[in-house]
Order: sequence, then C-alpha cells, then structure tokens
Amino acid sequence: MIVYLVRRLGQSLVAIAAMAVLVFVGVYAIGNPVDILINPESTQAQIAATMQRLGLDRPLWEQFGIFVWNALHGDLGISFVYGRPAMQIILERLPATMELALVALVLSVSIGIPLGVLAGLKPNSIGGRSIMAGSILGFSLPNFWQGMLLILIFAVLLGWLPAGGRGETVEVLGIRVSFLTLDGLKHLILPAMNLALFKMSLVIRLARANTREVCLQDYVKYARAKGLSSRRIVLVHILKNILIPVVTIIGLELGSMVAFAIVTETVFAWPGMGKLLIDSINLLDRPVIVAYLMLTVLIIVTINLVVDVIYSLLDPRVRLSEVDA
Repeated sequence: MIVYLVRRLGQSLVAIAAMAVLVFVGVYAIGNPVDILINPESTQAQIAATMQRLGLDRPLWEQFGIFVWNALHGDLGISFVYGRPAMQIILERLPATMELALVALVLSVSIGIPLGVLAGLKPNSIGGRSIMAGSILGFSLPNFWQGMLLILIFAVLLGWLPAGGRGETVEVLGIRVSFLTLDGLKHLILPAMNLALFKMSLVIRLARANTREVCLQDYVKYARAKGLSSRRIVLVHILKNILIPVVTIIGLELGSMVAFAIVTETVFAWPGMGKLLIDSINLLDRPVIVAYLMLTVLIIVTINLVVDVIYSLLDPRVRLSEVDA
C-alpha cells in the first residue's frame, strides 16, 4: 500500500509541475496587459515604469523562476486590476463555486442513479427508452444553451425562479453559503440544474449499464429463485454492487464540475471563480488567471489521488497490479 501511495503521489506532483509550466507559458506569452491597464495617451516612460512595477520587463524564464519560488511560498502574485494577492481573490470566490458544484453533484446522483437503475431493470419499456433518450439530450445540448433555455422557461415565462445572482447568503464557519436561505436556494436551483444535466446523463448511462450487467449475475438469479422481493433484490444485491464504479466516476467528475462551471457561472451571473476568470481574461489580469488555473489543477489532481486511494482500498487488485508494474 505504501509503494502504491508513493507512486501515486509522485505522479500527482509531476502532473502539477507540468501544468505549472504549460499554464505559465500559455498565459504570460499572450497579449500585453499594460495596453489595457494604463491610459492610451501615456508616455513611453510611464509605460516602462508600469511594466517594471508589474515585473513584465524581465525575460520570460526569469518571470517563471520568480513565479515558482513565490508559488512554493504560497504567493501566486498580485492582481494587476485589484492590487491584492491573486490567491486571496480566488479563495474568496471558491466557496460559491464549490457550493454550486456540490449541489449539482447531489442532483446528478440523487436523480441519475434511480433513473439509471430503472432504465436498467426495464430496458425495453417506454419509461426505460424515454430515460435513455433524455440522457442523450443531456449529452448533446450545449451547456450555455441549456442555461438560457432554463432562464427563458422558469425565470421569464413562468417567473418561478430568479434569472441570476447568488441571492441572500449566511455565514457558516466563516464561509458564506446560499443554500441555507430560501432566497439563496431559489437562486441556486437553476445554475445547479444546468451544471448537473451533463453529469446526470453520464450517471444514468453508467448506472443502467452496470445494472444490466449485475442483473445477469448468478447471485441475483439465486436471490430471485429464493423468492426475495424485488425491492430487496434491487436495494441489497443490485444497488450495492453498482455503486463502486458509479462512486468512482462521480468522484472524478467533481473536479471537472469545478473546472467547467465557467459557462454556467457566466450565464447565470453566479459570483464564483469561473466568472472571475472570464473577467480576468478580458482584462488580461495574468496573476488571477494563473492562480485560478493552478488551484483548479490542484483540486482535480487531489480528487483523482483520493479516488485512486479509495478505489485501491475497495479493490486490492488495483494496488497489487501497480506494485507488480
């Protein structure tokens, strides 16, 4: 187990280091933020002074060296626009994004697994075929189009839910959350559902495929032969056995929900990291962009590492094969 953990940790550190190089070069090699941050009528001396203050007058390799040294000390730079530490600005928006992603994940699981199991138990019924057709739509429709459609139906035509914003929030353990207030919950429903639709379709198809496979196993046939009720067979013999692969995929998808919440946050004006990233890209606020990307990479790598460890605990064959390799 120790060998497996060390190898997985080493792979995670290599991935973070590689992404640090790609992110820094990709962001700092594009555009010149000074053109946006200062008055177009500024003199060459003022432009040179601004570039020196922001550290943009140094070679790219030297900027990267300073970035790595500061990053190892928890400093990812000062925002060009806000004049504050970029990581501090990102962490202020992180709770809103995590809240949106977690609620979307709960919706994906609580709706996707029952529908997937139902479609797997009755694949040729009208309900089963309808569920699978709906999952195809969830995969196919663009995220931003789904969001605008939800706003049109539930906010504009029906007037049931607000079209954007986060609504009223309360502070819990120093973190502001919106799902504990009625107004905040109303603001949360549409963006969470929009973010959950794609993952819900994935969970439905995965749960259906695993249900069809488990239903053909001997222990399920034996349970039916013993005369056990259908409810007990589903809850004890089928549901438990399909949860391991489903939970593994769900854990991995949480990272992608955090990373790809950008479109949903932009459409619904949700004040999370994604909307901050779009604003920072428009203003070429490089430290904030780099801080966002590095934090997202760290979250995804950490989630993948945790999921791999949990999966190895559930299935010892995984870590044994890794040791043999």
